[in-house]
Amino acid sequence: MTIDIISVVPDLLSSPFAHSIMKRASDKGLLQVNVINLREYTTYARAQVDDYQFGGGAGMVLMIEPLVNAVEHLQKEKQYDDVIYLTPDGETFNQKMANTLSLKKNLLMICGHYKGIDQRFRDHFVTKEISIGDYVLSGGELAAAVLTDAIGRLLPGVLNDETSALTDSFQDNLLSPPVYTRPEIYRGWAIPNVLKSGNHKLIEEWRHEQAIERTTLRRPDILE
Repeated sequence: MTIDIISVVPDLLSSPFAHSIMKRASDKGLLQVNVINLREYTTYARAQVDDYQFGGGAGMVLMIEPLVNAVEHLQKEKQYDDVIYLTPDGETFNQKMANTLSLKKNLLMICGHYKGIDQRFRDHFVTKEISIGDYVLSGGELAAAVLTDAIGRLLPGVLNDETSALTDSFQDNLLSPPVYTRPEIYRGWAIPNVLKSGNHKLIEEWRHEQAIERTTLRRPDILE
């Protein structure tokens, strides 16, 4: 899979993909992430990519011309399954969406900045608008990193144990059950006896019951 990310501040994304699981995905050739500097596609002086909004009001807006130049240049090299704009008013990102996007081949993400981007670009080039939550960030870079991580870890071969992703929270509309590791007893706090039973059927039943209980208490909305 290839994920291209257009950004005004590409240095913000230099670290998230250089470590841990995302680095492993890259090293295995399973995920290629390219960060594109929007300023390289402007014809304005001093690499300008933003301007005041028509009608007045606070906040600068990313201009349509540099965005179109960048996207059309990239489209000459590859066809994108989706052009995603990261924006607070987009569809809220969830695990189901991550699963769907992980089946794609090429994705392009547009990081908003300042007050946002020219609406005409959204109307004519963006195929999917996504939000990672009901709050506002300084730009879409961190949101793009979140999407890339959530999608990338689902690619076959990225995780050492591919069944791990299948038991994550939200995969079956349930939160994950509690987990334990050594030591078996710490400060008098013991792990549940069922986990030492060796009875895998009983353990799975316990985990499922715990997942339902945790979801009921913390996120009853996803049970509905």
